[in-house]
Amino acid sequence: MFAFVVRRLLATIPVMGVVALFVFSLLYFSPGDPAAVIAGDLATVEDIEKVRRTLGLDQPFFVRFGTWLWAIVQGDLGTSIFSGLPVSTLIGQRVEATVSLAVVTLIFAVVVAVPLGVLAAWKAGGWIDRAVMVFAVFGFSVPVFVLGYLLIFAFAIELDWLPVQGFVSIREGFWPFLRQLILPAAALGTIYIALIARMTRAAMLDVLAQDYVRTANAKGLRTDKVLLGHALKNAAVPIVTVIGIGVALLIGGVVVTESVFAIPGLGRMTVDAILRRDYPIIQGVILMFSFVYVLINLLVDLSYTLFDPRIRY
Repeated sequence: MFAFVVRRLLATIPVMGVVALFVFSLLYFSPGDPAAVIAGDLATVEDIEKVRRTLGLDQPFFVRFGTWLWAIVQGDLGTSIFSGLPVSTLIGQRVEATVSLAVVTLIFAVVVAVPLGVLAAWKAGGWIDRAVMVFAVFGFSVPVFVLGYLLIFAFAIELDWLPVQGFVSIREGFWPFLRQLILPAAALGTIYIALIARMTRAAMLDVLAQDYVRTANAKGLRTDKVLLGHALKNAAVPIVTVIGIGVALLIGGVVVTESVFAIPGLGRMTVDAILRRDYPIIQGVILMFSFVYVLINLLVDLSYTLFDPRIRY
């Protein structure tokens, strides 16, 4: 197990290297002159040259990339062009809101989606199964921002049950913290619920058709024991896999959701940085998201041993 973890961690180095090269290339592949765009419409030639020297655009590509990569290895993500603050400091100021939204959404999605998928498989072909599948299609079809605005209109404006926007730290109380995240988590979690529910249903249908499940039913075991103790446990590997893969949807959806609900997180900061062409922030956030995604996939692989004793690393 330890050797496997070490190998996987070492394998992330070339992966992150490719991601770093791609992220750094964004500055050079952007249309137009990045220095002129950043300097603004009223900038003089001297201003543009100053920005170009600051960004290192006057140096060869691989020289600049090597300098930037060495700084990244040392923990320096660069400095924001507009605020002048270190990118790591800006990320630290915004990470709580993004992590809170992601964790609440993940918990909400798994708690709702897995029982829905199990129920749909148990009642395969019935009206419950059809209703779950309709919901899954709906979840994939409606964009996050559309669903977000619908939830705001219904529960914040019309019913006045929940706040429209903003974020409250958990240090100020659990209920105020959770109250601010209910609508964003519901909007962001819908597509995630649809994905997990469909996979849970498919995995459960395959397991429910196995001989040992029929034997358990023939012995007169209670339905809940058959579904949860026998079927769900053996269907857990593909379900956990899709949960890990779905983190990519979660990361992408955070950007849109935070903009809709005015949550001061990394997604909102990324949108602002893109609009202002603040490349150091864009590069730093993308690198961080990529590392998190790689790490989560490693944790998913390790979790397989908990659900299937036959898997050994």
